[in-house]
Amino acid sequence: MKVLIATEKPFSKVAVDGIKAVTDAAGYELALLEKYTEKAQLLDAVADADALIIRSDKVDAEVLDAAKNLKIVVRAGAGYDNIDLAAATAHNVVAMNTPGQNANSVAELVFGLLVYGVRNFFNGTSGTELLGKKLGILAFGNVGRNVARVAKGFGMEVMAYDAFCPAEVIEAAGVKAAKSQDELFETCDIVSLHIPATPETKQSINYDLVGKLKKGGILVNTARKEVIDEAGLIKLMEERTDLKYLTDIKPDADAEFTEKFAGRYFATPKKMGAQTAEANVNAGIAADG
Repeated sequence: MKVLIATEKPFSKVAVDGIKAVTDAAGYELALLEKYTEKAQLLDAVADADALIIRSDKVDAEVLDAAKNLKIVVRAGAGYDNIDLAAATAHNVVAMNTPGQNANSVAELVFGLLVYGVRNFFNGTSGTELLGKKLGILAFGNVGRNVARVAKGFGMEVMAYDAFCPAEVIEAAGVKAAKSQDELFETCDIVSLHIPATPETKQSINYDLVGKLKKGGILVNTARKEVIDEAGLIKLMEERTDLKYLTDIKPDADAEFTEKFAGRYFATPKKMGAQTAEANVNAGIAADG
């Protein structure tokens, strides 16, 4: 059996060594495709692979057509956005992910963005503190729970809403459960997004919803680009000069956000949620499991 690691953004050496130890013990062959620059390189590499491990790399129908022996593709991370699940089903390929392995890394990034934002991007002017602020967490999965844990360390009040997580489970974690998304945005100073990109959530974070934030509100997105209605958010931020938007997923309209909202908008150059040595190792080895 041949296992291919195909990563445009490579795993750390420690992670690759850990994956190799697992595959060697199982008697499997391991192949690496790292820092590839063209899809054709991926198509060539998957031709004889039985299993595929990826990060944010796209696995679409064309990739699956080229991978005649492929039986399973594992995304080292949460979500399946970059895998065409319908095409995988049509090719009898199992798709899996590694939920929770990047959760602490993403949670810490949320607070890196927040500290940077509330201190006015370290421009020398007087900012604010997180102590006593009310943080709303939209979706209370692995990442949301870690965000709540860190928030308590900052002395923040924490509220969460998750359509699929019972209120009593949220409350048992020492977090106030909101009755709706609307209540979360109306009540909190800051809202951090941790929802997947699904037909129901795409562009759901829109003008009306974000407009419910209190004066001086901050929206943090370390989830998915697609959940933001970019046109609506731009219109709102033009009207409300008190709002800030912080994200590690560069919007399609990044140039417009940057031009119009200097000092109120920040996006990292690349998605950074899983970009720590620890998350890299955790997700990589879990993907090989």
